[in-house]
Amino acid sequence: MKKHIVLPTDFSDNAWSAAVYALKLYAEVECKFYFLHAWSVTTNTTRTYITANYVDSVKDDAWRQLAELKEMSENADSNANHSFEIILSSDKLQKAIDATVEKYSIDLIVMGTKGASKTKELFFGSNTVNTLKTNLCPILVVPDEFDFIEPKQIAFPTDFNRFYGEELEPIKYLAELYNSKIRIVHITKNSKLTSTQDYNLSMLKVYLENHPHTFHWMPDYAKKHEEINDFIEELDIDILVMINYKHSLIENIMNEPVVHKIGFHPKVPFLVIPSKA
Repeated sequence: MKKHIVLPTDFSDNAWSAAVYALKLYAEVECKFYFLHAWSVTTNTTRTYITANYVDSVKDDAWRQLAELKEMSENADSNANHSFEIILSSDKLQKAIDATVEKYSIDLIVMGTKGASKTKELFFGSNTVNTLKTNLCPILVVPDEFDFIEPKQIAFPTDFNRFYGEELEPIKYLAELYNSKIRIVHITKNSKLTSTQDYNLSMLKVYLENHPHTFHWMPDYAKKHEEINDFIEELDIDILVMINYKHSLIENIMNEPVVHKIGFHPKVPFLVIPSKA
C-alpha cells in the first residue's frame, strides 16, 4: 500500500537532512512525498507596512525553492517507488500541517529538530513540540545531520499501564521492513507489576509474538530522558518509538524542565505514534 508522507520544510539543511532520511528509510516502499512550506506574513516579518508586491515576491521565492527542492529530490532519489509534490500554504505551520494531513490522507510526518535559525526556542522547539501534541498521525523526528542507519534495533519504552492494539502497527511495520528487533524497556522503581500492568504485558507478548522482541527493566534512577538515552547507548538503538497519550511517558518527558535533552537533542530518530484512545 502506498504511503503518503509530508515533509515540512523551511529550506534549511536540517529539513533536507530529515527528508533524505525518510527517502532512505522507505527506499523499498511506494511513497508519495509532499514538501510543505508554510509562510505567514504575521510570523515571518515585523514590518508594520507590507505591500502586495512584497507578499507576491516572497510567495514566488517560496514556490521557486519548493520547485528546486522537488527537482533536487528527483535527481538525488532516482527511485521508481517515489514521487513528489509541493505545497505552499499561507497558514501558520501547524494549521498547514493539519490541513495537509487531512486532505492527502497522510500516513507520516517527518520533521527535523531545528529550523533554519537553529535557535533553542525553535527546536526540538515550538514547531516540533506543537506538532507532537496534535496527535494527528505518526511523526518521525530526525536529529540534525543524522546519517541514515537501517533501524535494526527499535526501542519502545512503556509503563504497561495501557493496552496497546493497532497503535503498535507502525512499530511492527518498521520491524518487518528491516527484520528489526524490538526492545521494550520499562523504567520502574518497583519490579513488581500491578494486575493491569501484568495483563498488558502478556497481551503485548501476544501482539508481538511474530516479531523478534525482548523486555528490559531499568531502575528509575534519573530523569526519564536521561534513562532512555542511556538505554539507547547500551543497546545501540537505531530508532526510538513512543506512543503519545494523556499522562504517557512522552508527555512526562515533554513536561520535564530539562526537556531539551532527549529529545530535544535526540540521539536517534524518534517516532511518535498517536494513541487511538
